[in-house]
Amino acid sequence: MSTNDYARPESLVSTDWVAEHSNDPNVRIVESNEDPLLYASGHIPGAIQIDWVEDLNDQVRRDYLDKQSFEALMSRNGIANDTLVVFYGDKNNWWATYAFWVFRLFGHEKLAIMNGGRKKWEEEGREMTREVPEYPRTNYQAQARSDYKIRAFRDQVLQHVNTDGALVDVRSPGEFSGELLHMPDYPQEGALRGGHIPGAKNISWGKAVQEDGTFKTPGALRELYEDQNNLIPNENIITYCRIGERSAHTWFVLTYLLGYPNVRNYDGSWTEWGNAVGVPIEK
Repeated sequence: MSTNDYARPESLVSTDWVAEHSNDPNVRIVESNEDPLLYASGHIPGAIQIDWVEDLNDQVRRDYLDKQSFEALMSRNGIANDTLVVFYGDKNNWWATYAFWVFRLFGHEKLAIMNGGRKKWEEEGREMTREVPEYPRTNYQAQARSDYKIRAFRDQVLQHVNTDGALVDVRSPGEFSGELLHMPDYPQEGALRGGHIPGAKNISWGKAVQEDGTFKTPGALRELYEDQNNLIPNENIITYCRIGERSAHTWFVLTYLLGYPNVRNYDGSWTEWGNAVGVPIEK
């Protein structure tokens, strides 16, 4: 299937495309993983690493880096305002789409995901290197961080609940039911209460990808979200998980692959909601 079948085909590139453009000065390949040690073990030639903890988050507040820090991150990695940034990573591009979402908070337009992520690149036996590239410094100029178009906060989610707005809980069924506080096989920590936000539909993020790590076809995605779970493309939708990373993956699918115009990611997610005093919870 061609990526042209998606709503925003420019947001996905193939492994073939990346292999052909890894040395393109107008393209920066970025690896972003759950496990930051993977990059050092071998990565796509020419790729830089952006660490979701060290690079994208404020080191004191629970929030993202500010405009000045984002400009510094981009400049030292040789990314200009007109550079096409192509993300890939482990876990079926789970953290790659999270980094993509953070970049959109600062208004960077030219962004794409390598379909299939690190898994597909490795399974195809493509070249890997441990060499860390260096690029000429740029003078990146970012927009002020936009916290309201694609990002949702607790009080907005509470208002959404009170008006029966569409919510998509992308966690595992065990987390949704309250049996688990984290994904299976992870330490069960981070929240005092289990369950889900009232009215949320449980559509696990991993259902959007195929066995090889690539995204499902538009038809299969519409069947999943619309036919099976009754999402309406034009309604206001909020996605959430535990800390906002898995829900960024679903935000990407709904926004860029299916073309939904009004999707926000609640990055506070269950770590905030499950610890908040007085908010409604269902099990």
